[in-house]
Amino acid sequence: MTRFQHRRNLIAVPACAALMLCATWAVAKDTVKIAFIGPLTGGVAANGIGGRNSTDLAVKLRNEDPKSKYKYELVVLDDECKPNVGVQVATKAAADKSIIAGVTHYCSAVAMSTVDVYHRFGMPAVVWGAVLPEVTYGNDYKEVHRVNGTMINQNEVAAKFMTGLGYKKWAVIHDTTDYGKGHNKYFSQFLAKSGGQIVGTFGVTADQQDFTAELTKVKELKPDVVYFGGLTPIGIRIRSQMDKLGIKAVFEGTSGIKSAAYHEGLGKDLAEGSLSFIEGAPWEKLPGGLNFIAKYNQAKYAEPPEAYGPFAFSAATLIMDAIEKVGPDRKKVREALNATQNADTIIGKVTFDDHRQNIVPLISKYVVQDNKWVLWEDSEYASKKRKLPGQ
Repeated sequence: MTRFQHRRNLIAVPACAALMLCATWAVAKDTVKIAFIGPLTGGVAANGIGGRNSTDLAVKLRNEDPKSKYKYELVVLDDECKPNVGVQVATKAAADKSIIAGVTHYCSAVAMSTVDVYHRFGMPAVVWGAVLPEVTYGNDYKEVHRVNGTMINQNEVAAKFMTGLGYKKWAVIHDTTDYGKGHNKYFSQFLAKSGGQIVGTFGVTADQQDFTAELTKVKELKPDVVYFGGLTPIGIRIRSQMDKLGIKAVFEGTSGIKSAAYHEGLGKDLAEGSLSFIEGAPWEKLPGGLNFIAKYNQAKYAEPPEAYGPFAFSAATLIMDAIEKVGPDRKKVREALNATQNADTIIGKVTFDDHRQNIVPLISKYVVQDNKWVLWEDSEYASKKRKLPGQ
């Protein structure tokens, strides 16, 4: 018996007929643990809970599959979207040798702070939400994989799309974490290539409440668009304070604001017309999206899967597929994940490149319409029934 196996339990299964008394004894499956790590509290908890629920769904469905060799147990840990907490919980998971692999991290700053942990302990991790390129490309750690795309893809599409709509001048506001600085870097590069002009750039702290000083300067610069590189809580505050100062520019965010919490926090009028760019397709257009959401709804989770739920589900599925193939051995699972090519998942084919980054060519454009995120092509803004500011 290995250290990864739980004690085998004997389950009595009666198989009686007519007047015969008989019993067949079946051996229970060994239990294998995998971890989910994400922000379950704090300003982006909605995204973390959606990811947790989606991972939990993947585990439940696998445990219902009679062909599965193992029974899976999910260990859930809250990283709070804080790097120091992320290191603590990542270390807790990685040091527990009964946990074979992890579905890890929505926040880029946390993902960056934990890659050394997974490498040091040899625990395979599949990132499900963090988009900073350096998470996979900053090191050559064979333990660290990512199923979602990066902010490079997002910002290239965002710059081309917005200049294509005719906008010319941007004010950039970004948080000063690695996540926000990364978005500023890539968006600025691609905007310059697309012919746009940045008239001002402002770094703000992740816990900042008052943006009057920055937004007063933004108003003086008269940009067509305010680009925000950061997460939902700050985005809500900035967009709200833009309104109070009478700034009529388009509010363009990244995948970091693609959450129901964004328009719920702002209300219908202020959220209307905000933009977000995120890798992959909406769940209803994913290869397995309709089945995923049907199973998700059937499971009666109290919260929606949010934008990155399908990625978390796919990460968990890839991990369990690897375990089914090679057994509950960290090194063997790592090698199996490294070799992933054209794997079928609900988000489409997954192929990891030489840095274990999934090749995700598609970026979807979203706009808030009537208090919900709508794919741009399906919106009344695309059909010209509604107009963004300045159009």
